[in-house]
Amino acid sequence: MYLTSNISQLMTEKIKINSKVFIGGWVRNKRHSKLGISFINLYDGSCINDIQIIANNKLNNYKKEILNITSGCSLTVKGILKYSPKNLQKYEIHALKIKVIGWVYNPGKYPISPKKHSLKYLREVSHLRSRTKIISCITRIKHNIALYIHNFLNKKNFFWVNTPLITTLDTEGSGKMFRVSTLDLSNIKYKKNKNIFKKDFFGKEAFLTVSGQLNLETYACSMSKVYTFGPTFRAENSNTKRHLAEFWMLEIEIAFSNLEYIINFIEKMLKSIFKYFLNFHESEISFLSQREDNNLFNKINKILLNKFNIIEYNEVINILTKCKENFSHLITWGEDLLIEHEKYLTNKYFKNIVIIYNYPKNIKAFYMYLNNDKKTVASIDVLFPDIGEIIGGSQRESRINILDERLEELKLNKNNYWWYRDLRKYGTIPHSGFGLGFERLISYITGIYNIRDIIPFPRTPYNAKF
Repeated sequence: MYLTSNISQLMTEKIKINSKVFIGGWVRNKRHSKLGISFINLYDGSCINDIQIIANNKLNNYKKEILNITSGCSLTVKGILKYSPKNLQKYEIHALKIKVIGWVYNPGKYPISPKKHSLKYLREVSHLRSRTKIISCITRIKHNIALYIHNFLNKKNFFWVNTPLITTLDTEGSGKMFRVSTLDLSNIKYKKNKNIFKKDFFGKEAFLTVSGQLNLETYACSMSKVYTFGPTFRAENSNTKRHLAEFWMLEIEIAFSNLEYIINFIEKMLKSIFKYFLNFHESEISFLSQREDNNLFNKINKILLNKFNIIEYNEVINILTKCKENFSHLITWGEDLLIEHEKYLTNKYFKNIVIIYNYPKNIKAFYMYLNNDKKTVASIDVLFPDIGEIIGGSQRESRINILDERLEELKLNKNNYWWYRDLRKYGTIPHSGFGLGFERLISYITGIYNIRDIIPFPRTPYNAKF
């Protein structure tokens, strides 16, 4: 009897040596010896390792099929699990039967050859790039860290709320949103109609959401601890390593909490994630460190051993204006930080993660709690070395009169926010929350600093072909 298995199970000693096993996978590479023995490296995506298949010329289809196998072919193998006599791998399978399931047509043009491809090249073949070690490694890490976050929050008594992807409100007030419509907007009669969206599917203008926060707050004001985890959309024409038009956000809202509370919570959560990654992804960390020439063990350990640097916006401006760094833009109080300022703070000045709090109200959203100075809001940005902002959050404005003033200041129609304002009218509470860019977090963890290599099918300006 053959035990159906995957490579991960074989490598973790869950199957005894000399067992008969059945496995399916794809050919990474192969070589044939003059002695009538073929060595086939097979992968199935279950772990970072390949397993070597030993096939000899006594197999019925050796000459007709096995000698013609190329990289990318899919196989099923029945064989006996053995210890490998070489140090390159611990186990190998001595094949008793090999069946070719799928051939590669025109092997010379197969886009994923055994050689090391650049990440830039792999973006051009996104539909096939998960066949490489680097992309499958990133995918497993994303999967496991997402599961860890769900479990971490569950143990902290949080509830997962599925917030809508379609909205009629702009959470951030930026206006850079993707419209959702069933109207034929190329029709000239629609273009001239000022009340065009009354005839649309929702009876008003609708968009893909930039954040689930406002909806999430409604549940925080009844269930205390809630989060949402899903895709969000930004129509910014930003063609950088840090930006995507579609990306995933972890958003958390906590009732009866202030800014200090969520700062402490964020540090504990992030360090818990990093500790998990360090303890359970040793093989992935070693592979990524070698490939990218970046010692991830040291980088993650440094974060775990040091407290985050927590600093007020006012002090940040003092540091940036007094330093001798040759910035392309000299920042003044009231302006938002640019990536060059963020990198100076994280990479050179503090050399670690930085949490900046109490930003000027004029550069932050309407829902953030107005401080007593009337100039700043109880907000935070969490900056990571080499990446920049990964988390943005705040204490939410719980006072209806102040919220209305902020809406008016930003020329937002408070009638559009009637249900959000109701939260401040019916049993209002102090509450706080934040949003974490999931791909940016994985980018930092893996040392792969182009966010387009972190998401399976990147959506960027003029790029949605897959």
